Amino acid sequence: MTIRPATPDDLATLQPLIRRAYRGDSARAGWTHEADLLEGERIGSDELAAMVAASTERLLLAFERDRMIGCVRVADLGGGLAYLGLLCIDPLLQARGYGKQLIAAAEATARDEFNADRIEMTVIESRRELIDYYLRRGYVATAERRDFPVPLDPSLFMTVLEKPLR
Repeated sequence: MTIRPATPDDLATLQPLIRRAYRGDSARAGWTHEADLLEGERIGSDELAAMVAASTERLLLAFERDRMIGCVRVADLGGGLAYLGLLCIDPLLQARGYGKQLIAAAEATARDEFNADRIEMTVIESRRELIDYYLRRGYVATAERRDFPVPLDPSLFMTVLEKPLR
């Protein structure tokens, strides 16, 4: 697997990959999906383009040979804190260690490019299996709980996880 920052030319391939990994029936082939909780688009093309263009963000892409298989977003939140999000691997390729490699690349990017000494992420609190996965990677659940970014009925909440990088 190779990992590199996304460019604007990657976005047409990236958005369908994210959709397959998070939502709809195709996402159910993997174990990290949100398909049972949420419907619709996971992220818009304008949002992805803004991430690629931002100096305070890196959208890292994973490739197996020439095929895009995953991504992760790293954002500099300032004050030594970075954010890890949008981690996904093609549902048919999950459980092969690719996610661990993308997490490691995101953490290195946060530390080396943004001088972060800690990194946080948010996970839908009902996704216990996913939270446990991140706990095994050295993340710790904080006492913080955030509203899901989109109002829903019933409401969803996010658990905040954090990991020291130094």
